[in-house]
Amino acid sequence: MAMVEVHEYEKHDFRNTVAIIGFPSFGLVSSIAASYLARELKLELVAGMTSPDFPPYCIIQNGVPMPQIRMYSGCRNLSEDGEKGIDCDEIAVITSEFIPKPEQYYDIAKAIMSWLESSGIRNVIVLDGIPMFKPDTYEIIGAGSTDLAREVMKTFEIEPFDDGMVRGLAGLLLYEGSQKGVNVISLLGSAKSEFPDPKGAAVFMDVISRMLPEINIDTEPLYLEAEDLEKKLNKRIQSASSASDGILYG
Repeated sequence: MAMVEVHEYEKHDFRNTVAIIGFPSFGLVSSIAASYLARELKLELVAGMTSPDFPPYCIIQNGVPMPQIRMYSGCRNLSEDGEKGIDCDEIAVITSEFIPKPEQYYDIAKAIMSWLESSGIRNVIVLDGIPMFKPDTYEIIGAGSTDLAREVMKTFEIEPFDDGMVRGLAGLLLYEGSQKGVNVISLLGSAKSEFPDPKGAAVFMDVISRMLPEINIDTEPLYLEAEDLEKKLNKRIQSASSASDGILYG
């Protein structure tokens, strides 16, 4: 794979920063959650990643072309009226819309970890969607790269994933973090894979809101979107069933 290039647009003070990473996964839950977080907190684009091997597209936001992988940042502490607080600890969000090919994950993980380290970011939450263990039951389990990361999971009662395999970016960043002493928590959230699952993304956001209560994210729009999507799907299923019942044979 060709080299991943990092383009920095703004310099920020990333001391005491938490980075949240979400790429497309099952039900797109991780990318939906990360994009929703960046949008709701009105975070600014501070850096981006490009490569000749990435899909040939760019995202347009408010008329501005954006790179395929984007790093957003902004103030984490908000006052009661939603204004930025005086002590501005940062939150960073890294997200994209494309699913890397298997051979691309390693270089992307290395590039992301390198940017995190050069920015001084030592605390990372990676979101990843996994298949549902039980029908219509949303669960989140987690794995930590360091003792501190695993202690944080315990504090917030995140069920540990003790044995098994963590795939893709979540797994690679988890291992990279363990080697470099970066506190990475990979949150694995169950999701429906047959269509975008905003409810699964909302469950992710509920956990993040517990871990970072000062960011004050409203997840109700995601739950409403999920309800609306479910109604539309049920209507289509009923219509298809009615059409099937009306077919005559013989």
